[in-house]
Amino acid sequence: MVAVSTQKTNVPDQALLEEIDYWRKKRNALILAHNYQIPAIQDLADFVADSLALSQKAAQSPHDLIVLCGVHFMAESIAIFSPEKTVLIPDLDAGCSLAASIDIAKLREWKAQYPNAVVVSYVNTTAEIKAESDYCCTSSNAVRVVEAIPADKEIIFLPDMYLGAWVARETRRKIHIYPGECHVHAHARPQDVQEKLDANPGAEFLVHPECGCTSAVIYHIETGKISTDSAYILSTNGMLDRARQSPAKEFVVATETGIIHRLEKQNPGKTFTPLREDMVCQFMKMITVEKLLYTLKNLVYKVEVPPDIAAKARIPIERMLAIG
Repeated sequence: MVAVSTQKTNVPDQALLEEIDYWRKKRNALILAHNYQIPAIQDLADFVADSLALSQKAAQSPHDLIVLCGVHFMAESIAIFSPEKTVLIPDLDAGCSLAASIDIAKLREWKAQYPNAVVVSYVNTTAEIKAESDYCCTSSNAVRVVEAIPADKEIIFLPDMYLGAWVARETRRKIHIYPGECHVHAHARPQDVQEKLDANPGAEFLVHPECGCTSAVIYHIETGKISTDSAYILSTNGMLDRARQSPAKEFVVATETGIIHRLEKQNPGKTFTPLREDMVCQFMKMITVEKLLYTLKNLVYKVEVPPDIAAKARIPIERMLAIG
């Protein structure tokens, strides 16, 4: 797998960029990109953010055509938020290993095993899974969502076991954690943290709670190896906010390497080092500039959610949004 954390090569030629701009205007399309997309796609997009913010932006936009440069569950979420709009994705095969780690049969097995439990599903799930859940959450609000559930309730948390373990630790709640993982974030190991600590003694650590190294970072904080003001467990948008606000000049970033491009753009003069160069999601990188142009020209590939599933999936999302 090739690392592309700060990739500056393969810049599209001007003619290609101008053709995309022509078709974007002709179609009156809103182009949305996730923080993990390749630099060229991020630079072309009208808006770059995490998955929830992309859905909210699409819903607020006057555009009837949304082109999502991300992975499939994100396009589904936009379709749920904006059922009256056309949602396209440049590659239907752009999936998500985390979302794929649970299917509806497995969720129903867990619900049967814990019939009194409240189901909290991470937004990195399919519409079908959301429709069978009581609440959705993001990495930034998962703790708040769980804390809002009555204390006497058991909780099923899915599908990410690292995020679930972190939430259980923060809330001290009884949580049944589904053993799913993002193949990229799971790749982050405790020894990687130690190596980067040794190589970058003055750097701040920005760590996504999906990472397999999260517990190691917490341990280092508790034992004083990392000071409490030098390590932060954050969502991708939280990382962007912290990097802007922090007086630090060097950062170690533990998440998919695509976010490095945006961090560097927003913070000239600061240095961002990925925890691992190979924390690269091949699904995110399936979206290319050429595929984006093809989608705009040919109005493919449409992502739709059946109305009955969309109606059910909106309920846990709305409950999450009400919590904040």
